[in-house]
Amino acid sequence: MRIARVQAWWVRIPIDAAQQHKSDFGQIATFDAAIVRVETESGIVGWGEGKNAAGSAGTYGALVSLINDEVGPAIRGRDARDINGIWEMLYNGVRHQKAAVSGHVMPALARRGLTIAAISAIDIALWDILGKSLGVPVWRLLGGRKSERMPAYASGGWAPAETIGAQLQSYIDKGGFSAVKMRVGSMDGAPHVSAARVAAARAALGPAVSIMVDAHGTYTVADAKRFAHMVRDCDLAWFEEPVTADDRQGIAEVRAACGIPIAVGESEATRFDFRDLAVARAADVFQPDLGFCGGISEAMKIGALASAFNIRLSPHLWAGAPAFYAGLHVCAASPASFILEYSLGANPMLHDLVVEKLDVADGTIAIPDTPGLGITIDEDFLRAYSMGG
Repeated sequence: MRIARVQAWWVRIPIDAAQQHKSDFGQIATFDAAIVRVETESGIVGWGEGKNAAGSAGTYGALVSLINDEVGPAIRGRDARDINGIWEMLYNGVRHQKAAVSGHVMPALARRGLTIAAISAIDIALWDILGKSLGVPVWRLLGGRKSERMPAYASGGWAPAETIGAQLQSYIDKGGFSAVKMRVGSMDGAPHVSAARVAAARAALGPAVSIMVDAHGTYTVADAKRFAHMVRDCDLAWFEEPVTADDRQGIAEVRAACGIPIAVGESEATRFDFRDLAVARAADVFQPDLGFCGGISEAMKIGALASAFNIRLSPHLWAGAPAFYAGLHVCAASPASFILEYSLGANPMLHDLVVEKLDVADGTIAIPDTPGLGITIDEDFLRAYSMGG
């Protein structure tokens, strides 16, 4: 089952003005991703997704070029079932054979960033191919699923204090969610403004709804501590990305001081980054992004690390359909997973790119039973919104 063709597109889907939101990333007018198609000589097609931006908008020309001009040619002719071998080959570069016989990694110099995003996209597509070739869903290949449905939280929450309660309640009403996430941080200008919005949300929703907050890494350590002190009576489920991911010691300092569970990881790549977070005691929840961390293969290793350190797993799923569904399968199979992110902001890359509709009910999402990832890409839609056609 040899790889015959690899093609990546920068897909940019405009968001209707009425559905756009504004955060520390600015006014979000498009949803962008690198979508990858891998086809075998026998005609089996797998789909993947790579990301080089944490938010929904970004520029993907460089990542698409990397996949089409370097990664694709490197894996053509390889057996698509050799998923681990291909991952390690791409990660270790010209030294991959030496690394394979030596029993330890010898990564290429560019072992983070676009390189890992490209590997992520290919890895997701190869798991999709393997599942389709065997007629089973990916979660079956990962060891089975622990549940047919998993709890989810509604992710969004940009409104001011006066209307944040109503906005979050509208999310709850759409899918019966008992947990919601709202944004805080630099978008509000000062910690006390964010704290007032959180207090308003708690007052509106009552004690039964879990509330997570996400600062997108925009606080200093001092301001993160101040904010956490201000919301100490709001019973937050977690405080996400309180400071920049580049300051792991600072994240650990916030965690030690604030008494709120800390969720991090959407900006991290590979098991090695997550190992360092675990050793630093910087996290209570790991949030790998399947389009950036290394794909399904690496996410499963990250989940194993989480379990070993008694850390929970909840992937960053503000993504397009291939990465989102990849996260569903990882969560279904990982003993450390406990809840899924479901974006309630405009996400045409999830809802319009594929034919299937997610089964969301009573605050849970169904894990697909169909072969591979369980998605059918609308290729006409994809090409209609591909940069360059």
